[in-house]
Amino acid sequence: MNHLETNESASLTIDLNCDLGEGIGNDALIMPHISSANIACGYHAGDDTTMKATVELALQHEVALGAHPSYMDRENFGRTDLLLSPPEIYDLVTAQVFKLAGIAKTFGTKLHHVKPHGALYNKAATTRSLAAIIALAVKDVDDELFIYGSRALVSEARKIGMRTAHEVFADRAYNTDGSLVSRKVPGYFIDDNKKAVNQVIKMVTTGKVQTISGEEIDIIADTVCIHGDGPHAPELAKAIRKKLAAQKINISKPLS
Repeated sequence: MNHLETNESASLTIDLNCDLGEGIGNDALIMPHISSANIACGYHAGDDTTMKATVELALQHEVALGAHPSYMDRENFGRTDLLLSPPEIYDLVTAQVFKLAGIAKTFGTKLHHVKPHGALYNKAATTRSLAAIIALAVKDVDDELFIYGSRALVSEARKIGMRTAHEVFADRAYNTDGSLVSRKVPGYFIDDNKKAVNQVIKMVTTGKVQTISGEEIDIIADTVCIHGDGPHAPELAKAIRKKLAAQKINISKPLS
């Protein structure tokens, strides 16, 4: 079921997620404005201490807990593709999700979702074989978890009965095929908060996004990502939430 739907008051509902626990230092400023947190599991950033602190902070603000697994690549912040075998990918994902799930359990709670990070995320969006492995790994940890992602990852996750949320990005530019503009291309990041907010409202209310070339394409928005390492991430998160509220759009984690 698409999370973007009408409820009894005929208003829309959308999830706001953010990648946190990455050592950026602004988690406490962002957390009050989001509904889902994707927490670094130690492979591209973070460690046991940051995971515990981020889980505790999320619980204080009633924010859904998500694992943010990545390649073992702290040097490049998980943004370099690594050629790993299917068993290596499976073990990579399960180890990170199990780790955060164990920490969540110590707080008397459990994970809500999993969202891959960086190069692992981008490759899973276009490579069905990789997407299938990631989806299976998540299912084998907990088949009630949501998988946040796009394109191939959502498709492969649904094939094996996993709940999913189509993710869109507030602060990233899009290509005409629905992929994110490469970080190597000028203009890939939307650093104008007003423009980013307008992009979110357009995606959520119309199911459309304007690409970097000026064309409009269809897009499914169940959850909106705000990058926690963006230069103005706290201000952007606050501005998006304020604009959504003004348009009577509810903010909530995916429920079905």
